[in-house]
Amino acid sequence: MTATYTFDVFSSLDGYGSYGEGGDWGGYWGKQGPELLDRRFELFGTEQRMIFGANTFRQFVEMLGASHEESGVGDPWVTRMWNLPATVVSSTLAGPLDWPEATVAGGDAVDIVARLKEESEVPLRSHGSLSMNWALLAAGLVDRVQVTIFPVITGRTGTEPIFGGAADFDLELIESRTLDGNIQELIYRPTMHA
Repeated sequence: MTATYTFDVFSSLDGYGSYGEGGDWGGYWGKQGPELLDRRFELFGTEQRMIFGANTFRQFVEMLGASHEESGVGDPWVTRMWNLPATVVSSTLAGPLDWPEATVAGGDAVDIVARLKEESEVPLRSHGSLSMNWALLAAGLVDRVQVTIFPVITGRTGTEPIFGGAADFDLELIESRTLDGNIQELIYRPTMHA
């Protein structure tokens, strides 16, 4: 049985994964509410393995600080994610890593994730890691694209277009929900557009 792989990403309405200078949004664009936080806590409460590219992994470690408990990131779902086993795809990082159960896998992300999908007894999830996930989408290894859309437009300050380097895909909506009255969580099954 092949493990399911979910590409999980946060986005502004106009498709950006973060904001740069001049953006004073804060947190998840300052829009996270109790329903979103409960939903994220639920999502990360099941057994799964996180997959990160090196840059996203470095950003998470920097954001969380040398000690997770002292980082100031108090959202319970982040604590759950922090404590999940993780594979970091990197040719530049070496262990030990500042993450409880993280290992480094050197080599091509497509080969590594294809092997993990065959070997893993638990689902795989990647939060962020845009360029790695574009390659995995193109290789047909992403089973679900989960986009959480926040009610903001970051036309001037938006950075990191979440699908800016991806190929063309048709998407089948398999699940959707509204959280806190204005955040959309959309889960799609991607198929390469012919």
